Amino acid sequence: MYLKLQNIILEMIATGQPLAETVDVLCREVEAMRDDIVCSVLLLDDEMRLRHLAGPSLPLEYTSAIDGVAAGPGVGSCGTAAHVGQPVIVEDIDTHPYWQAYKQLALPIGLKACWSTPIIGAGKVLGTFAFYYRVPRGPRKEEEEVVEACVHLCAIAIERDQRIAERRRMAQTDHLTGLPNRSRFNDTINDVARRGPDWALMLIDLDNLKMVNDTFGHGAGDDLIQIVAQRLKEIAPADMTFRIGGDEFAVIVPCLQTMDPGQLAERLIDRIKEPADCNGHLVYPAATLGGAKAGTERSPQQVRQNADYALYHAKERARGRYLEYAPGLGTSIVQRFRAVQEVDRALREDRIDAHFQPIIELSTGRIMGFESLCRMQMADGTIVAAAHFHEAMKDAHVAIEITDRMLERIATAAIEWQQAGLLFSRVGLNLSAADFHRGGLTRRITDALARVGLPPTALAAEVTESVYLAQKDNVVADEIHALREAGIKVALDDFGTGFASLTHLLTVPVDIIKIDKCFVRRLSDVGGGAVITKGLLEIARGLGIWVVAEGIEEQSQAEHLLSLECRAGQGYFFSRAVDRHQTAAFLRKNRFHPEWSQILQQQSPDLHLPKAG
Repeated sequence: MYLKLQNIILEMIATGQPLAETVDVLCREVEAMRDDIVCSVLLLDDEMRLRHLAGPSLPLEYTSAIDGVAAGPGVGSCGTAAHVGQPVIVEDIDTHPYWQAYKQLALPIGLKACWSTPIIGAGKVLGTFAFYYRVPRGPRKEEEEVVEACVHLCAIAIERDQRIAERRRMAQTDHLTGLPNRSRFNDTINDVARRGPDWALMLIDLDNLKMVNDTFGHGAGDDLIQIVAQRLKEIAPADMTFRIGGDEFAVIVPCLQTMDPGQLAERLIDRIKEPADCNGHLVYPAATLGGAKAGTERSPQQVRQNADYALYHAKERARGRYLEYAPGLGTSIVQRFRAVQEVDRALREDRIDAHFQPIIELSTGRIMGFESLCRMQMADGTIVAAAHFHEAMKDAHVAIEITDRMLERIATAAIEWQQAGLLFSRVGLNLSAADFHRGGLTRRITDALARVGLPPTALAAEVTESVYLAQKDNVVADEIHALREAGIKVALDDFGTGFASLTHLLTVPVDIIKIDKCFVRRLSDVGGGAVITKGLLEIARGLGIWVVAEGIEEQSQAEHLLSLECRAGQGYFFSRAVDRHQTAAFLRKNRFHPEWSQILQQQSPDLHLPKAG
C-alpha cells in the first residue's frame, strides 16, 4: 500500500503537477488508511513563517488562523518543530504548554493531540508534516513508517517546486538591478488589475543615460541604472517596481486609497536626482515620469498605453517632471504615429521631393539662391507641404531619412542647373536636431555633394533657433564650426521666434540670419517691428552677417525692407516654392523677378538691371 502511494506521488511530481495538489493527494491517501488521523502540511517561508499548504480535513477557519504564524519555541507542535528541526509530539493539546495560545482553535474541532515532523531538504527546514489525533495519544510504530515516507515525498515535491520557482524568478529578474523584469511586470499588472480598478501605473524614463554612456562609458551607465533602481526601491514597494527596458522603469501603485501617484512621483523625482558616483564620475541623474490611473473600463493594456502617452508628452513638454494621463492626451501621439507611417510609405514609394523657394536680392531683383522645402505627393497626386506631416518630423529616424532624401534631391537638381548654365549662389537645406546628434553631419553633406561634382559652397545649412540653442553638450556648436570650416554657409532660421540673441552669435557664429516673418508682418506697426528689424540689420552688418527677411507677401513689405537696406528676402510676393523643373525654367527665363524689377526701375530710373533670358 505504501509503495502504491509512493508511486502515485512520485508520478505527480515527475509530471509537474502543482505542489499543493500533489501534497493534498498525499494527505487524502494517508487519511484514507487511518480513520482517526487528520493530516496537515505547512511550508516555512523566508521570513520563518508557517504557510498552509495542505490539510483536506481541516476547516478553513483553522487553516486561515494558523497561516502566517511565526515559527518559534512553544508555538504549537508545528511552529516548534520548524524552529528546532526535530519532531515534536504533543499527546494532549489541552494541557501541553506549547498549545496554550492555540488550543482554543484545535479543541472545538475535535483535535486532541498533534505530532509534527520537520520536512528537511538541502540542509534546511522546508516545512512540517503533522498528524492530528482525535483522542489524546502519541504515534504508533506503524505510523512512524508512514510519516517517514510522507516527509521524504514532501521534501522531494517541495524542493522540486522551489527549483522551478527559482528558475522562474531568475527568468523574471533583471540581472543588472535585481528588480523584476518585463515578464514579471506583465504577470503582476494582470494580477493587480483582476483585484479591481483602484490602482495606477507609473513609467519612469532616465533622461541622461545615453549621455553618461557616451561620456564616461557603459560601466558608468550600468552604475547609474543600478543606483536609480535602488533609489526606486527605497521609495516604492520593491515587489511593484520593475525594470522594463534599457532606461525605463515601472512602478505599479496597487491601491490608490493608500498611495497617491502624484505624491509618490514627487518623492521619486527628488530621490532620483540626488548626485551619484558612477564608476568614479559624479553624475546628476534625471528622470521623466508618466502615469495613468486605472478605471472600471480600462484594461491593463489600456492603462499601460495611457501611461506611455503621458510619458511621451512629459518627455516633450515637462522633462524631469511627472505628467498624469488625461483624456485626449493620446490624440497627438496617434496623429504622429499615422504621420510617421504616411511619410515612411512615401519615402519607400519615392513620393518625397524638394521644392525650391527663391531668395531675392532686394536691390536688383536677382535670384541669389533658394531655400529647399520638403514636399510630399499624396496617393491622389496632390502635393502637400511639410506642415501636413510635421508631426512625423518630430521622430528622429524620420527626420534623418527626410534630410538624406532632401540632400540627394538638392544635389541632383543643383548639378542639373549648373550644367545647363543656370546661375545661382547656393541652396539652403533645413536641418533638424536629429541630424546633428546622429554624428558626421558635415561629412555626409560634403560626400553627397561630391558624388555629383558640387563644391560645399553650393549649399547653406539652415538651423532653427531651437536646434541652435541646444548647445548643452556642444554637439551642435561643434558641428556648426565644422560646416563653416568645410565651406558650407550656416543660416540661423526663424530668428526672433525663440530665445536666441545676438550674444549667442559671439560664441557660435553663423553666416546668415533669416528674420522670421512675424517681424516682416509688423513692419508697418508704429515703433515695434520696424525698429527691431532695423536694429537687427545694423548689428548684423556690424558683425559681417548677411540677413534674409522671410515671409514677404506684400509689395509694401519689400519696399520697407529695401529702405532699411535689407539685402535679401523671400516670400510669396516673389514666388512660392516650386519643383526643380519649374525652378530651372524660372532661372532660364527670369534672372530677376520681373514685377519687382519693374517697381525698382520706376523708383530708380537710373538703376541698370540685368536683362532676362
